[in-house]
Amino acid sequence: MSSPAERYAAARRKAAQAAQFPALDEFALDLGFDLDDFQREACQSLERGSGVLVCAPTGAGKTVVGEFAVHLALRGRPDDPPPAEDAVTPTARRKCFYTTPIKALSNQKYHDLVARYGAEQVGLLTGDNAINGDAPVVVMTTEVLRNMLYAGSSTLQGLAYVVMDEVHYLADRFRGGVWEEVIIHLPASVTLISLSATVSNAEEFADWLVTVRGETAVVVSEHRPVPLWQHMLVGKRMFDLFHDADAARKHDVHPELLRYTRDQTRRLELGEGRGAGPGAGRRGPRWRGPMRPDIVDRLDREGLLPAILFIFSRAGCAAAVQQCLAAGLRLTSAEERAEIRRVVESRVTAIPGEDLSVLGYWEWLDGLERGLAAHHAGMLPVFKEIVEELFVRGLVKAVFATETLALGINMPARCVVLERLVKYNGEAHVDLTPGEYTQLTGRAGRRGIDVEGHAVVVWSPETDPRHVAGLASTRTYPLRSSFRPSYNMAVNLVGTVGAEPARALLESSFAQFQADRSVVGLARQVQRNTETIEAYGAEAACHHGDFDEYFALRVAIADREKAIARQGQTQRKAAAVASLERLRVGDVIRVPSGRRAGLAVVLDPATGGFGEPRPLVLTQDRWAGRVSPGDFTTPAEVLARIRVPKHFNHRSPGARRDLAAEVSGTGLDRHGGRRGGRSRQVTGEDHRITQLRTELRNHPCHACPEREEHARWAERRRRLERDTEELRERVSGRTGSLARTFDRIVALLTERGYLAVDGAVTDAGRMLGRIWTEADLLVAECLRRGVWDGLSPAELAAAVSVVVFEARRDVDERASLPRGPVADAVDETLKLWGEIEADEAARGLTATREPDLGFAWPVYRWARGEALAKVLGSGHEIDGEMPAGDFVRWARQVVDLLGQIADSGGATTELRSTARQAIAAVNRGVLAYHTSA
Repeated sequence: MSSPAERYAAARRKAAQAAQFPALDEFALDLGFDLDDFQREACQSLERGSGVLVCAPTGAGKTVVGEFAVHLALRGRPDDPPPAEDAVTPTARRKCFYTTPIKALSNQKYHDLVARYGAEQVGLLTGDNAINGDAPVVVMTTEVLRNMLYAGSSTLQGLAYVVMDEVHYLADRFRGGVWEEVIIHLPASVTLISLSATVSNAEEFADWLVTVRGETAVVVSEHRPVPLWQHMLVGKRMFDLFHDADAARKHDVHPELLRYTRDQTRRLELGEGRGAGPGAGRRGPRWRGPMRPDIVDRLDREGLLPAILFIFSRAGCAAAVQQCLAAGLRLTSAEERAEIRRVVESRVTAIPGEDLSVLGYWEWLDGLERGLAAHHAGMLPVFKEIVEELFVRGLVKAVFATETLALGINMPARCVVLERLVKYNGEAHVDLTPGEYTQLTGRAGRRGIDVEGHAVVVWSPETDPRHVAGLASTRTYPLRSSFRPSYNMAVNLVGTVGAEPARALLESSFAQFQADRSVVGLARQVQRNTETIEAYGAEAACHHGDFDEYFALRVAIADREKAIARQGQTQRKAAAVASLERLRVGDVIRVPSGRRAGLAVVLDPATGGFGEPRPLVLTQDRWAGRVSPGDFTTPAEVLARIRVPKHFNHRSPGARRDLAAEVSGTGLDRHGGRRGGRSRQVTGEDHRITQLRTELRNHPCHACPEREEHARWAERRRRLERDTEELRERVSGRTGSLARTFDRIVALLTERGYLAVDGAVTDAGRMLGRIWTEADLLVAECLRRGVWDGLSPAELAAAVSVVVFEARRDVDERASLPRGPVADAVDETLKLWGEIEADEAARGLTATREPDLGFAWPVYRWARGEALAKVLGSGHEIDGEMPAGDFVRWARQVVDLLGQIADSGGATTELRSTARQAIAAVNRGVLAYHTSA
């Protein structure tokens, strides 16, 4: 209990603050809770007129600072006298733009601000929605603001504040550059409020903001408003990861947890662990962790629901819900089930019944009514939105989600469970970074509801508790720029400020700022290496003669031997290629190595065309797919022939089973009594090697008793010289790297007629400047060459889909296309892409992504009005049907590009009309519902 004197002093301080920061005092009165120190500090800097960068953990309340900027923009507006017509009054029409990285966040923030300030004061601009765009406060995606800046939109008049929520998105390799474009191009009069997750280089980012935006205060808070407790679940036992807060700071894992996991690992190695079943005789028993229903049941009993269980696989999320249903898990009361059904039925009334069946609606609803749901990008967007709403309301208790949820809308839980610490990033399985771990576990602990949050990692023999402790305790999440110039950016910059000022603008980017700073460290390393190289040279010196000369002979011999080995490898590959080119349908061959080793029958020889032969085969294990010369260490030999049915469908499990049985019925040995995997080297000594070895033996240093010691030092020097040369190249490559890339892009655009020789933007360039897609130049070329002219609406949708779609995983065989005009248009598109790629390669530019044909059939059928079931079944997917969420997302992107074509000055009147018809044809059913929602 404080004394009267202390209370009086506190009241005096509060009154002084209110007098110094009246706007903040007004704002705080309406909040209903006391501001945290970091929130107050950031808001005070803002009221002083400074820009601000706020870095704080997920759920700490960063958005309060953004909302204060909204309050500042609106403050005093009713009392302002109407300005004279010729007067310039900055307070008369002050605006605030609130930008977010994703539409879901924009929609959520829009509804929050409307609830607080009223619908007439707040607008929304996303790719899908335009509501009250001239309002003093407008919520929008970052791309919308970027496009406004390039177009010189009148909506920017009176703009005083821009809030960039989730500004750490500028590290995103696909979209991050947009954030930097906005920060660089915003007028100097605009105050920037940047809200970021906790990053370890906040000061570096702030230093850059000061250089491009002027005064910027940095407010960093590591404090979580709801404490987070870390646990590990080992089998059926739950352990604290740390004994106390002091142990957490030192990364000291709980001794009992370490002891128990070591015992478990030892038992598994000795063959005593759980799961000793059919596989026990091979490498000891396979560890089987706790079942997912058991984990949810355990959380329920310990009062840790609602929970998000992160499973880094869409199929894994769906399977987890099914496993919980099969186990009879039920987490809801009768009243909650009735409310869940009411919410769901009110949201899906516009979706036709037959589509709901295709989407697995009834199984999904069954899970929801039991308090269980999956959440991933493959789900229909409206299904995801319903899951989010029910979870936030506490009706759904356990959500199995992919990591995309961690970057999405505000959806906190009491507990977060990580099933594994490895995820697939689209190319390979990689470990979670400390930043990703912090982002995922940051969801645990609901402010104002939970006293504490809980993060649980499920143990497996591959999971070291000390590694988890490192992830939980490390705050190394550096912000790395992903900015690089694009064709669209180049014509817009040149058109707005001119070529030379555009180069200067690029040099002011965060990417160049980081590159220039790193050059200082690299240059120091080069200097240190040079001194070390001299020291190594002294150690390698030999009194018998010139050891550098002697060592050069040894290196030459080693290089020659490697070259001969490579030549033999090339010959073996050529023989394998030639043997694959000779194959015919029905040939039975043996795949000697790789995952598909064994007997296989050829279904499609794939002769002709470009590149290496990749015959389509069916193995005796019923796998159908294409093999490459890399699968053959020796030439493919035809061992037998069997008859393949004329219209054989390799996608049919029954057909694969019957034909695989015929392959096994040949009686051939699966492995063929494998001989050594490598063919013997060509006998006979190379003349040049013989000559070099003679010179080596005759050299004076060959007789030195310390010859090998000298050689070790010489080898160290050679490696360090090579590394130092690479460092020198990196130094020269980073200095002015963005400007050089920009110059190459300008040269390519000038050659193709988008920029004039004097640097002016041509009509084609102005068209390119209004195309916002990754393949912007390819789209512009298609429009200029009339590739899409004369197509029907459905054909146009299919043809443009190839420049926006990107399959989640590589599929060996090329997707089929609707015959006729679509196939012709796509062939023309591929030819244009080949020309552009050749130009890019010649100039050392990053290649435009190759068109992907995998979405052409689904969007073509959908635009023709076919049923959703047939459309999803026509996707070119490895795992069968295309997920509904993927279909909606890619269809939205096709619609977005069609909208750009409909508004493009470079398209013919007929093509613009067809694009509008195509948009209407695609925007139906689940797409129309998604648009209105």
